[in-house]
Amino acid sequence: MHEYNIFCLPLHSNNNIIPMSDNTLLNTAPAADESSKASLNFIEQKIESDLAEGKNGGRVQTRFPPEPNGYLHIGHAKAIALDFGVAQKYGGVCNLRMDDTNPQKEDTEYVEAIKRDIEWLGFKWGNILYASDYFQQLWDLAVELIKRGKAYVDEQSAEEIAAQKGTPTTPGTNSPYRDRPVEESLRLFNEMNSGNVEPGKMVLRAKIDMASDNMHFRDPIMYRVLNMPHWRTGNKWNAYPMYDYTHGQCDYWEGVTHSLCTLEFVSHRPLYDLFVDWAKEVAGDDKPLNDNRPRQTEFNKLNLTHILLSKRNLLMLVQNGEVNGWDDPRMPTISAFRRRGYSPEGIVAFINKIGYTKFDALNQMSLFESAVRDDLNKRAQRVSAVINPVKLIITNFPEGETETYTAINNPENEADGTHEIEFSRELWIEREDFMEDAPKKFFRLGPGKEVRLKNSYIIRCPEENCCKKDADGNITEIYAELIPETKTGEANCNMKIKGKTIHWVSSRHCLEAEVRNYDRLWMVENPRDEVAAYSKAQGKERIDIEDMRHFINPNSLEVKHAYVEKWCATRKPLDYLQFQRIGYYTPDYDSTPDHLVFNKTVGLKDTWQKTK
Repeated sequence: MHEYNIFCLPLHSNNNIIPMSDNTLLNTAPAADESSKASLNFIEQKIESDLAEGKNGGRVQTRFPPEPNGYLHIGHAKAIALDFGVAQKYGGVCNLRMDDTNPQKEDTEYVEAIKRDIEWLGFKWGNILYASDYFQQLWDLAVELIKRGKAYVDEQSAEEIAAQKGTPTTPGTNSPYRDRPVEESLRLFNEMNSGNVEPGKMVLRAKIDMASDNMHFRDPIMYRVLNMPHWRTGNKWNAYPMYDYTHGQCDYWEGVTHSLCTLEFVSHRPLYDLFVDWAKEVAGDDKPLNDNRPRQTEFNKLNLTHILLSKRNLLMLVQNGEVNGWDDPRMPTISAFRRRGYSPEGIVAFINKIGYTKFDALNQMSLFESAVRDDLNKRAQRVSAVINPVKLIITNFPEGETETYTAINNPENEADGTHEIEFSRELWIEREDFMEDAPKKFFRLGPGKEVRLKNSYIIRCPEENCCKKDADGNITEIYAELIPETKTGEANCNMKIKGKTIHWVSSRHCLEAEVRNYDRLWMVENPRDEVAAYSKAQGKERIDIEDMRHFINPNSLEVKHAYVEKWCATRKPLDYLQFQRIGYYTPDYDSTPDHLVFNKTVGLKDTWQKTK
């Protein structure tokens, strides 16, 4: 397990942030310097101000509250880093709380996946809690609010309630049930949980202000009827609390001091605070009202180019077979990033780099991959693999003989040690490393050209008859001679040549492998907005799978037949490897000793700017 200290960037103006549509920004900024990283962001400033004022008894307590209705994605990683990071920084605690108020969509599979992802990222929770732990308290509070005239049962339809709420520029109108007797609302509220009321027939609403400028204050729904069992509480409940009613009270009862949310909850904050006020008043904890309570603060989401983060839409991709499950390496889920070979350290480094602000930004995928690449360079073990092979025959090396060389596993970390590789007369090299009619500045193999074989000899192709072709003109064999005195480690091994160093594997000693090269799943930079616009143009109210298929890259996965050195068979799934001169790879879960499978994590160089 890995653990991190979180250093976040300050809120500031950045000339490298480019405005996008829908008030979203495109972040192309380089990494901040160390002095910037060490400064406080606006969230940390608020926490330190609260501590200085002695609020909450000098405590810092946060929570990470995912709904277990899908797998966590890269956007959640930012919230995890913040929630757990600030608690760690200020000597507090961060609890994991499942917001399991909707049994229609939730599952224990998602609960376990959430826990697994948090641990993989390197963080530890104080306690595991569930919103369902508070169902009785929430119900009892609702009963008390009815008694105090702050809530009532409404029998209007969802459509009637929506129409009755008005618009942002026109006030709403009171429900005909708004002033029904308290006793009647209490009776009907109990009836809502009996199992005898059809879903949609009744709801419990807070009585606030139907003329409020804040639409969330216009008598929001607190409870609705679902009539289905809950995966934790069984058949005890048929009426379930809404998120806005649940969230603040759970924070308050748990002792949360700082409730950190993304920017879409800015407009919800007054309602969040009001419900906490009511909970404190009912508990007799209203003096002072502004202390010993959670403080909601909002920050920007993590958005990346060529990625769609909506759980609903990700579920559609899974259910319709567009990807191979939630952990398909083309998905933006944390489990998919893990399977693809991204390191948790690299992900957290990227989060630290972009920081926390009060505006949404669309960050370039190249920035993310740069952070991952920098981290993998330090921890990936180097191996040889040939993914577009052509046979190379060393004509002056004896048939049947073998030489063994020592290869350094990781030049960035001596402690990673070495392993042995075999050399023989027949080798596999990359087809791109040979050109029969090579231009002047082609510094790899060709007629009369020299290159160094990694960890081995300098070789030279003859001027004539340097290759063999099939009937279609495709090169099937390349011929070259080694220069004996240039063997790596020998006195003349540093002989100067114009050619580059190329990698290889021995055809007699290598293993076959399946290599999965992944490209972007979406062909457009901002699929969230473009898919939504396309769906709207089709006259649809909600995005469906056909809308998404219009933008899905049909070439997002390329499967290659490759050859790898034998040592690769000793590597476990999720080990970090660098296929020399190609990119970073990791063994897939599907990999077996009889069928090796490797996923491409990221190339050695940035290709996004060239291909976007």
